[in-house]
Amino acid sequence: MPLDAELGKKMLQLITSRYDDRHWRKQIEKILSLPQSGVADPIQQQIFMYLKHGLKAYKSRRADPDSWIIGGYATKEVINRAKFQPKLVGSSITKDDVAFLGTDPGDDVTQAWWEEMLVQWFDVPEEERPAEEESGEASDPDSSPTIKSKA
Repeated sequence: MPLDAELGKKMLQLITSRYDDRHWRKQIEKILSLPQSGVADPIQQQIFMYLKHGLKAYKSRRADPDSWIIGGYATKEVINRAKFQPKLVGSSITKDDVAFLGTDPGDDVTQAWWEEMLVQWFDVPEEERPAEEESGEASDPDSSPTIKSKA
C-alpha cells in the first residue's frame, strides 16, 4: 500500500528540510532511489518525481548506479524553484500544493519512523499476498529439479 497523503507529506518535508543534516543524507538518497509507485497522492507523486529528477547528479552514460546531489546550494535551488515556480513541477500544481516544502516534518520523524515509512512504501495489500506466495512456491519446486537434472 503506497504512502497516504500524510506520510507522503512528511516524506517530502524530510527530503526538502533535512538535506544539510549529514545524518539524513543516506536516507534521503535511499528515498530518491525508490519507485514513484510508493506515493499514492498524484500531486505528491509529481513533486517526488520533480525532486528525483532535479536532484539527480550529472553523470556520464556508463552503467553506474544513480546518484543525487544532496546538500548545498544546488539542492536548495531545486527546492526553491519548486516553491516559487510550481508550474515547473507540473502544470496542475499550485503554490498551495508546494507550500509545505522546506519545513521540518517534526520531532516524530526519526530513524524508526523512516524504517516504518519504507515498510509502508513496499507494503502489498493482504488480498494480493497469498496469490503471489502460491505462485512463487509453485514455480520454485518445479525449477529446482530442472536445475538439478541438468547439472
